Amino acid sequence: MDIFGPMQTFVRVVEAGSFTAVAVQTNTTQPTISRQIATLEEHLGARLLTRTTRTLTLTDDGRAFYERALRALEALGEAENAVGRRRSKPTGMLRLATPVVFGRLHIVPRLPAFLSRFPDVTIDLVMSDTFSDLAEQGIDLAIRVGEITDPALIAKRIGVVRRVTVASPRYLKTHGRPRAPADLAEHSCIVYTRLASGNRWNFEGADGPVSVEVKGRYQADNSEAVREGVVSGLGIAVIPEFAFSAEIESGEVEVLLRDHAPRQLPMHAVYSSRRFVPLKVRAMIDYLAHEFALDPRLAMHAV
Repeated sequence: MDIFGPMQTFVRVVEAGSFTAVAVQTNTTQPTISRQIATLEEHLGARLLTRTTRTLTLTDDGRAFYERALRALEALGEAENAVGRRRSKPTGMLRLATPVVFGRLHIVPRLPAFLSRFPDVTIDLVMSDTFSDLAEQGIDLAIRVGEITDPALIAKRIGVVRRVTVASPRYLKTHGRPRAPADLAEHSCIVYTRLASGNRWNFEGADGPVSVEVKGRYQADNSEAVREGVVSGLGIAVIPEFAFSAEIESGEVEVLLRDHAPRQLPMHAVYSSRRFVPLKVRAMIDYLAHEFALDPRLAMHAV
């Protein structure tokens, strides 16, 4: 039998943990995926997966075959890339995950130029402030803000997120203006609940780091809701500068505590650990790294 297709499907199933998830990724049906795995097991004469109504578990044979199948697929990909590198070009669907506000303001506007440069690539954009499981959701590449601690991911730093403390003139007129980070404890602050530090905000000033515990009557789990809360006058927020470029320039939102900058965060392009990286992924990483290096709001060094 032609073992390549079923072997590739088996690796996908192991990584996704679900026949259904792989069926969605490959635009086929769950019974089709199940038949491919059954055919592969019959060919090998061994059960690779133990199935229950809720989970899939690798057998000992399955674990051994998975490790070798993964190496074989990576080696084949590397061989194809090495032989055809000079003639090859990025092709296929690139499933790209980004945070909501960042994707809307800084990824989508840059996609026309990328797609014009690489006409054989299509984009499936997944925007969420939740960190997606790349394998389970079939994500080729994700843009993430903050430190990357997952050893299963490869991360390339492509920018920096400079954050600012902001409020609307409406809020400041009613509640006054904080003069130092410590004053924030007496203000209504908008907490972004997905931030690792929670309601403890960290600043850098001339006298060193300052940490303040804040509170407020409005919090949100996504940056779009934080952004709109600031514009609506619900309170003071610490948020990436890129989220408010136009509003800061127009005066609709004011930057506070300029002598005490919130701690900067690194921005990474991340993908699942593999020796072979598809050309479409490499192309997007290189493109965004170049684009962000030219943008003073995102560049790792001042432009």
